[in-house]
Amino acid sequence: MTKTINRRAFLQLGMLSLSSLAFRPFQNVAARLIAPDLARVSAKSISVYREANDTSTILFQHFRDELVNLYYEVISPSGPTYNPRWYRVWRGYMHSGKLVKVKYILNPIMRSIPTGGVLTEVTVPFTQAYRFFKNGTWEQVYRLYYGSNHWVTGVANGMDGTPWYTITDELGELEYRAPASHFRKILPEELTPLASDVPADQKRIEVSLTDQSLTAYEGDTVVLNTKISSGIDIESSNGVPTKTPRGKFNIEIKMPSKHMGDGKITSDPEAYEFPGVPWTSFFVWDIGVAFHGTYWHDSFGIPMSHGCINMKNDEAKWLYRWSMPVIEANAWVKNGLGTKVVVA
Repeated sequence: MTKTINRRAFLQLGMLSLSSLAFRPFQNVAARLIAPDLARVSAKSISVYREANDTSTILFQHFRDELVNLYYEVISPSGPTYNPRWYRVWRGYMHSGKLVKVKYILNPIMRSIPTGGVLTEVTVPFTQAYRFFKNGTWEQVYRLYYGSNHWVTGVANGMDGTPWYTITDELGELEYRAPASHFRKILPEELTPLASDVPADQKRIEVSLTDQSLTAYEGDTVVLNTKISSGIDIESSNGVPTKTPRGKFNIEIKMPSKHMGDGKITSDPEAYEFPGVPWTSFFVWDIGVAFHGTYWHDSFGIPMSHGCINMKNDEAKWLYRWSMPVIEANAWVKNGLGTKVVVA
């Protein structure tokens, strides 16, 4: 599904969107800016319960991409066991699994973009991207979400007359634009290799599908242990296995930004499209299995993916910097025989 729109219609829609938000409890712009903790609904809908358990009364629903103020965290004795974390919200409680914590941060604008582009990170709950056509029309495409990474390759005026960045999607090199202030430049020093003095053959990564955990070692020393989400064993539409394969592998390709999904150009937020998946380290390239950051759920501890190892963004970034092969800060992709991976 795509939408074509001119600038005047875009501005009118923007005003309507702001006015509608003002009538939702705790959903107006001011509340979003001052909230101590803010989360985006990353599922089609999530229930608000009277108590912090899923057998209590359902009060109402929040829907995809609505923003919710989080008052405080509750560890519920009612579980679920894999993730008993709930949040106190307006009128009730919501489970944390499909609530993704976000912020609303605006950034300085780069006025010129070097050849090869600049790696950036989205720092608002989401920003709407559009394709621009020479006849002056704009086509709504993907929503780009907080914590996703994107290659900025240009800067120009957007639909509202303010600077927008040109984003080049590495999947098919599709170009689209979004407001420039919504993207933070990722500095080269953020991507310097970690533990570079440790011999490459002393680093290894072990994944337990039973425990849904990942452990990174330097020799016999554990340097990271965390919960992950591996692949769900379901029937895929394209015949590619969705269950994470067991075996011995090596990281072989790294990409700081990867479009995952069906590759369709669409404005449908329910489509299986994930532009800008951050900190991707492939260890079974032929079927697209990788470690990567995850901006669409917080359900680590149970299988959730189509084969990859979903990780928290900061931990996926750590693994990306720590593991081999080393990838330069300005590189879109790096190939090479890298760190050993054992999946059991």
